Amino acid sequence: LPPPIPWPLTQPVTPDLLVSPSSQDGDLGSECPEDRGNWTGRLDFLLSCIGYCVGLGNVWRFPYRAYTNGGGAFLIPYFIMLAVCGIPIFFMELSLGQFSSLGPLAVWKISPLFKGVGMGTILIVSLVAIYYNMIIAYVLFYLFASLTSDLPWQHCGNWWNTDLCLDHHVIKAGNNTLPVNISNTVSPSEEYWSRYVLHIQGSSGIGDPGRIRWNLCLCLLLSWTIVYLCILKGVKSSGKVVYFTATFPYLILVMLLIRGVTLEGAWKGIQFYLTPQFDHLLSSKVWIEAALQIFYSLGVGFGGLLTFASYNTFHQNIYRDTFIVTLGNAITSILAGFAIFSVLGYMSQELGVPVNQVAKAGPGLAFVVYPQAMTMLPLSPFWSFLFFFMLLTLGLDSQFAFMETIVTAVTDEFPYYLRPKKASFSAVICIALFLMGLILTTEGGMYWLVLLDDYSAGFGLMVVVITTCLVVTRVYGMKRFCRDIHMMLGFKPGPYFRACWMVLSPATMMALLVYNIVKYQPSEYGNYRFPTWAEVLGILMGVLSCLMIPLGMVVAVLQEEGTLWERVQQASRPAMDWGPSLEENRTGVYVASLAGSQSPKPLMVHMRKYGGITSYENTAIEVDREMEEDDEEESM
Repeated sequence: LPPPIPWPLTQPVTPDLLVSPSSQDGDLGSECPEDRGNWTGRLDFLLSCIGYCVGLGNVWRFPYRAYTNGGGAFLIPYFIMLAVCGIPIFFMELSLGQFSSLGPLAVWKISPLFKGVGMGTILIVSLVAIYYNMIIAYVLFYLFASLTSDLPWQHCGNWWNTDLCLDHHVIKAGNNTLPVNISNTVSPSEEYWSRYVLHIQGSSGIGDPGRIRWNLCLCLLLSWTIVYLCILKGVKSSGKVVYFTATFPYLILVMLLIRGVTLEGAWKGIQFYLTPQFDHLLSSKVWIEAALQIFYSLGVGFGGLLTFASYNTFHQNIYRDTFIVTLGNAITSILAGFAIFSVLGYMSQELGVPVNQVAKAGPGLAFVVYPQAMTMLPLSPFWSFLFFFMLLTLGLDSQFAFMETIVTAVTDEFPYYLRPKKASFSAVICIALFLMGLILTTEGGMYWLVLLDDYSAGFGLMVVVITTCLVVTRVYGMKRFCRDIHMMLGFKPGPYFRACWMVLSPATMMALLVYNIVKYQPSEYGNYRFPTWAEVLGILMGVLSCLMIPLGMVVAVLQEEGTLWERVQQASRPAMDWGPSLEENRTGVYVASLAGSQSPKPLMVHMRKYGGITSYENTAIEVDREMEEDDEEESM
């Protein structure tokens, strides 16, 4: 008989994607798959999540939504939606990503029948990324415009100003005692925004985009270039950048808040911000806006949280991180609201009109009110530059996450082809989205931006999140999902999370979705009403992301064998390789389901490597025991 072959030579050949770092070189090293990249420290993940969630939405969207939805009344549905939908779904997304170490598409190995949910997510994120980067382009425009000794929106008398322009500095300096009719006047900053930056007078509406504004086009090109350089290095380098970009905005925001509340009349604006106008709560629009603000601000449903968590180690404490990020984000939104409304109160006193008539509500609120506030400060160009640099860092954090979500989702689907060429693939995505965003740089581009803003992540986003909740809790199973979290964190989610996942979150969002459809209100920008074809186009944007779900179902069913019902059942079950990405983290039903797995129990792998049992191995033993007991109960 020939001599027995040494054990190491009998190991089956394992694809690179499925080989853990420890099995490659014998080094215990990190718990994350090396070929995907991973965070180099725990603070990298936490600060990246804060940077992702605390974005332009906190400064640009939250005050805008509160302003148009009854001031302080908006805070009531905002916190209700945060507790019912925001925090539970935030934790669910982080859990799915960290448990599987997969992106928004590949994570649907949990139930391949619903892979279309991931496709819908990518479509929504792509549409949002197009117009979100246009806002960053506006920020860059103002950033460069601030590099002067005299801000261009400080005075009237420029070629873009009209006879309606009223320079309040001149009135104050002249100490004019005569009554001045200011009811039909506009501020220099408002005309600078609408007539110079946007040049919106060159367009008659959304169907007449006019010419491309080359200065905006170059700013958009620069913003996409910056974003590409951010995602080129992956999470290892970006995780260090956020130490600055996630913390610096708070310093500037506090400084602006202190300056705002010291202005005369600031209390009038703050009072309007804090006083609830309860009649607004009867409008479905307020509740929908609150839910969407949670989704936008926390990034729930966009796949960014899932993507970031997929680069974590298996036992990272995401439960703690969930509360730190969500509550910190809410506080930041309120802080930004104070900074905005204190300036609105000052402006209302200067103009002699109510707070709700100070500025036209619209996406340009931060580009009209804040720039005007800068002109009231000493060294106004310096403050203006700092403010827009803050907006730039806020926006880039979120935009980087959107792009990383798209790139990670697709490269996880085709790892052998795209991961070695990730830089080139990222460049292709950036160029494609830049070209699609060129229409936003035209004279009528703001109309298209409003349309994208209103419809790209409206009811489509809600359908995606509702479906995710239902699949995880009903199809995959609440008990199984809680076991996964137990295996990963060492404890099971409490009754608050289980109640929200099972009933409260999906039921609330379903009610909002139905109410939104029944009480549908068409889009508008200022006094401009969108034509019917534009409304239809917007609705189709939302419907298309929803249609991805049945389309994915058809594809999944066709790939199975048997009768239709058998195919549906097979496609709804988790894939064979679903579970933790590394063999030593797999226990219970996940044992030996990873290609190349040799040990009967991953627990034995841990004991062999570490020479003992840790708290996580104790958890693994508990989970195994629970599963054996459940199997016995089912067999009886």
